[in-house]
Amino acid sequence: MKTLHRFAPVAAVGAAALLLASCGSRPDDTAGSAEGSGGGDAFKACMVLDTGGVDDRSFNQSSYAGMEAAKAENPNIEISYVPSADDTQYTPNLQAQVQAGCDTIIGVGGLMADSMKEVASANPDQSFAEIDSSSEEANVYALQYNTAEAAFLGGYLAAGMTKTGVVGTWGGLPIPPVTIFMDGFWEGVQHHNQQKGTNVRVLGWDENNPGGGTFANSFQDQAAGRSITETLAGQGADVIMPVAGQAGLGAGAAAEAAGGNLNLVWVDTDGCESAEQYCKYFISSVTKNLTDSVKEYVLAAADGEAPTGSYVGTLENEGVGLAPFNQFDAQVPAELKSELEAVRAGIVDGSIEITSPSAIAAS
Repeated sequence: MKTLHRFAPVAAVGAAALLLASCGSRPDDTAGSAEGSGGGDAFKACMVLDTGGVDDRSFNQSSYAGMEAAKAENPNIEISYVPSADDTQYTPNLQAQVQAGCDTIIGVGGLMADSMKEVASANPDQSFAEIDSSSEEANVYALQYNTAEAAFLGGYLAAGMTKTGVVGTWGGLPIPPVTIFMDGFWEGVQHHNQQKGTNVRVLGWDENNPGGGTFANSFQDQAAGRSITETLAGQGADVIMPVAGQAGLGAGAAAEAAGGNLNLVWVDTDGCESAEQYCKYFISSVTKNLTDSVKEYVLAAADGEAPTGSYVGTLENEGVGLAPFNQFDAQVPAELKSELEAVRAGIVDGSIEITSPSAIAAS
């Protein structure tokens, strides 16, 4: 059995910045496929998406981009996806892919964990991979990302860039793949306060009081995302990190309406590529390298035998990172850029501890 320890690196840009590749346009939100063109029987790699569609400008889009990248490198791979309108479709969608004769099936999103466990345990000879959740099933390869590390940098950056002394973060749902970002952001602000003698406040989340967190209870409700963002901005926050998929686009609309008084830190992908209409408001983005990790998994599976165990994306292996500052590059002080480099190094060597209860230990 193979175990993947490291995926293809992402180019470093700026102050320890890691850029997640653009995913480009996507077909309509219906089941899609691309057949293999190489010799012999094609390897069928199938993906079950979370809600939001394949063009969600977030983790569905980035994950499927990895499938497309794998096919581009190995034309004998046939790829397909099925969308999930809601969580009731997870189990039947996974079961349908088993019946379709897929060689490996990738489930996107931690909310699919229970359905993945049910279907994988009933089909022990079928290869699966699951994004954003661990699994005890021997036939499920877990692709996880310790985004608290990268979000720590995002929080430190926000604390260094705020003019009001108040920043904020909010999430789509109170689940570990979301709160791990919020924890890291909060910790990064606290570290900045400790190191610089500042007193920057965080609205919307406190790692020590998770029950008081702010959530839209949706990954798609942009109106709710805008309302929450405007509420936090009204309380003084001038840098906000939404962790909410498409609902986070509401934060972009709020920033646009604020006329330059509100900036954002995006998540999952480089916002200047996945939500380019709001690029002027993104100081940076906290990224998961979903595209490369999915690509490398699919290529390894197609090469003979699907990897077993798990992969954890970290700052050290470039599975998570901080995107370029883009148009904010000249506005981020050189001293702050140097501090971010030092903080990144401290997280990697362990001298700076991540305390998030959702943090994922490297495999």
